[in-house]
Amino acid sequence: MQRRSLLRAVGAAPFLAATPFVRAQGSLQKFKFNLGWKVEATAAGFLLAQQRGYYKDAGLDVTIDTGNGSAAAIGLVGSGAYDCASADLATMIEFNVNNPSARLAAVAIQYDLNPNAIIVRKDGPIKTPADLAGRSILGQPFNASRKLFPAFAKAQGFDPSGVKWENVAPDIGDTRFVKGDFDASAYFYFTGLLNLQARGMGPEQLTVFRFSDHGMKSYGNGLVANGRSMEQQDAMRAFVKATTRGWIDAIADTKAGAAAVKAREPLANEAIEYARLQLVVDGSMKTPDTRTHGWGGATPARMQATIDETVAAFGLKASPAVADIWTDRFLPAPADRQLKA
Repeated sequence: MQRRSLLRAVGAAPFLAATPFVRAQGSLQKFKFNLGWKVEATAAGFLLAQQRGYYKDAGLDVTIDTGNGSAAAIGLVGSGAYDCASADLATMIEFNVNNPSARLAAVAIQYDLNPNAIIVRKDGPIKTPADLAGRSILGQPFNASRKLFPAFAKAQGFDPSGVKWENVAPDIGDTRFVKGDFDASAYFYFTGLLNLQARGMGPEQLTVFRFSDHGMKSYGNGLVANGRSMEQQDAMRAFVKATTRGWIDAIADTKAGAAAVKAREPLANEAIEYARLQLVVDGSMKTPDTRTHGWGGATPARMQATIDETVAAFGLKASPAVADIWTDRFLPAPADRQLKA
């Protein structure tokens, strides 16, 4: 099944105008990667792999660029402008259904537990997820937590249609949430907690309803690749292996991961990114499944749950097969994916 899916992916010509791989004899093979977001703790493993020379050791000249959210990153991978990106799997599934010839696929899982969440004030009226019915929630249309909210609401047994969504720019929205203008806010938990803390509202004042704690089994971000880049099998396998090594290092030594972020982005607050990386690692990466299957791995059951929850939440017209959106053929050997700590 995975081989047939890969062959279909290779045929995604309308979305692959560019051919990023250019390699002269004896030179490093060029590889373009999009972080899907700005340079912060979520980029630590990639940056550490680059800083420590893991990509070069693997024969790759990797360019790591910032992004503007999963939807934009996936579009760039789909067009062939990038070989691979860190992006939300639900958004990738939606893209594939709406663009049947694209056939993007995840080649590794970055967040084993989905980081999408709804955050509320601890001293407010919302004590359980069901109390969110009919409330005002900060979240832009492209916000993954907002888009997956219907599946979260269904798992909690309430109708999401009565929620009033507030489309306000994140920085302004954070300030207004602290002021009390909204009942709740939709975030990746590690983004929301630190954004609000920077505005004077600490974690002790907040309640976080993580989707993964309330019935949802979806994976979060993965490494999303297009058919042309997957056709370059040696390069993709080398990229995934070096990235795996970088993330295993970052998980074992979060201080080194935060330092790599600071080295790439001098304006970053290293203490904040260290705290964020701790949240990322402890909440989404250092999980029982990751300890069992290694970094980057996925199980068919949870991948199917990711598809089912996405189709239901987004109201998609089709439901892809697991083999259409996931392949483990580029993962390194299990022994090379085991966590150190």
